[in-house]
Amino acid sequence: MAEKGKQDEDEGVAEHLAGAVEGTLRLKRILSDDLKAALEAEVAQRQGKRPKLQLVPKVGEAEGNKIDWILRKWGLQHEAVVRHVLEGLSLHELHDLDASQYYPDTTNEWRGPAELSAVHIAQMREQIGPSGAAMDPIQVFRTTWNLDGTQESRLRLLCHKDIRHVLTHYDGIRPLEQIMVSAARAPPQRGLAIGAAPSYPAGSKAVGRYYRLELIDPRADAAVFGDANLTFALNLAKHRKALGHVGRVIATTFENLETLRERYTEIDDTIAELDELLADIYHEVDCTRIGSDPRFKDMEGTLGAVYYNFPHAGAAWVDLQPGQGNVTGFYDSHPIVNWRHENLMRLFFRNLRYFVKPGGVVKVASNMGAVGVRYSYILGSAEQNEFAHSETVPFLEWTLHRYGRAYGDRRDKKKRPGEGQGYNAQRAESDMVYCFVYKPTGRNLPPQEIRLPPTFKTIAGCQDGPFKGLDPQKAKQLARQLHERFIKECSGIHVG
Repeated sequence: MAEKGKQDEDEGVAEHLAGAVEGTLRLKRILSDDLKAALEAEVAQRQGKRPKLQLVPKVGEAEGNKIDWILRKWGLQHEAVVRHVLEGLSLHELHDLDASQYYPDTTNEWRGPAELSAVHIAQMREQIGPSGAAMDPIQVFRTTWNLDGTQESRLRLLCHKDIRHVLTHYDGIRPLEQIMVSAARAPPQRGLAIGAAPSYPAGSKAVGRYYRLELIDPRADAAVFGDANLTFALNLAKHRKALGHVGRVIATTFENLETLRERYTEIDDTIAELDELLADIYHEVDCTRIGSDPRFKDMEGTLGAVYYNFPHAGAAWVDLQPGQGNVTGFYDSHPIVNWRHENLMRLFFRNLRYFVKPGGVVKVASNMGAVGVRYSYILGSAEQNEFAHSETVPFLEWTLHRYGRAYGDRRDKKKRPGEGQGYNAQRAESDMVYCFVYKPTGRNLPPQEIRLPPTFKTIAGCQDGPFKGLDPQKAKQLARQLHERFIKECSGIHVG
């Protein structure tokens, strides 16, 4: 029966695109099986029987013992959500956490120990990775290849032509100095934007200007995902027309047209302008499932540029009872909901592998201090899928930064970020554009890693946020609503 359900889910996905949506379908199955097991266990408990469906433990014996030790040390043995957070760590990370002498603040009035622990662990990981702040191409190159300061200084002396040659051809095998000699001998690239001003002395600045001015492939199509009110796609379409590009702009929204009309009174005018610019407009597009979207059929390997501005998995609004006020007690960083943000990036980049052509660019704009989709989720997910980090550009220096920002949810009916309303705890100076180039190696990648969601039992055992003070029965009701919402999201159904 389970195999038949899997076949039903996979139906309609071309075999060569199965890897694009495998992670999303796997996540949906995990959630569905967990909910089924929880409901069976509840019935079995009432009947005094043993439940039939037994789920496989999340961690091995060594990891489980270390988690038990840390929870005892913290005095949080009964905190189900804290245990869930620790179950997401490798054994090496658990040892590092234990040795750090970190203890979550159990007296914090705003955030519980699970959320504090999750944020601390994310920051631990970010400390050993690249920064989320602005980085020019040479800084990114140095970080990628672990170069020293002397090598960076020599790179900064190269002209535009030479630095491009080094950035393109260095593979970590031949000595950097040898590549630099080859760069000096290489002829300029004629007839291409990247070959302009070859002798310009500040090579890194010339490369950075290329990313800021959005000089993308004029013949290739460009896709925009998650564009709430389509104003960024309109900005891009106008930009491409002014440059004489012949490639299409594919503008997508996650919501359906009816919802857009409720939130954005100007949406029909925006769509009309996009139509005049010959853009294709698709609604109800889930960027983690484009491999199964028939509208993207035959687009494999054709996209020269992809954009996703300020990605967010959505606020988990639910009702305790029908008609009751919305529950908004979870911050984006809370582990009950944060796994959705991390998986959004992982599954987004895995899908792009099948549609972006080699050398195509991907740009994800986000705030470096965002606690939902953290910058490390963007950088890490891109790296896992062979999208090489090329530069991090301050958003306000980007030629496409002027468009009608929106929250992308029900708040847009009453207020917009561009109307004096800002994003909580985020400054415009911290907005960044993370730039990547697709450099496939040709090797078969393993299935996409996903951040495992909390189980139904874990959610029902939550003791903070909207669950604070709830009796066990109401906690189960709320947990089921959240769990069912998560399953809908993994099915590409927009909620809220």
